[in-house]
Amino acid sequence: MSEQKNNYPPKGLLRLGFRLPVYLYRLGLGWLMGKRFVLINHVGRKTGLPRQAVVEVVERDPDSGCITVVAGYGKRAQWYQNLRANPEIVIQIGNRKIPVTARFVSPQDGEEIMVRYHQRYGAVTGTLMSVLGYTWDGSEAGLRQISHDGLRFVHFEPKVMKG
Repeated sequence: MSEQKNNYPPKGLLRLGFRLPVYLYRLGLGWLMGKRFVLINHVGRKTGLPRQAVVEVVERDPDSGCITVVAGYGKRAQWYQNLRANPEIVIQIGNRKIPVTARFVSPQDGEEIMVRYHQRYGAVTGTLMSVLGYTWDGSEAGLRQISHDGLRFVHFEPKVMKG
């Protein structure tokens, strides 16, 4: 049904492609990324140093302000591991900075999120799976397996500001 090649961490042009959006944010051009991507400002769990990653927003809840992102490389993604150690972070969408708490989604709920993503974006799903190194047969069952076994989803819940 599906499998993932060992292509983590990304190298060469793929790595540059993943890092380029971070540089756009650093130059104050985060607005170019629109609302489909988010800059995660997090802290290295081993170094304590500030780190940044840009990931795709896969869902948003307009009522709560919660957004959901995916760790395409699953538990191996450094930003994901860092959030596990320190879930209180600041994200940035465009030029707007938002303090949030990261909440980790169960693999079962992640399957449902990915099925909805595929329903919204169709063929883009196959391209995404390929870039991340997954072999996907195009079936819903295959997508569920990839989501359950490999991908990891995180909800960013905005902190309620007091005062």
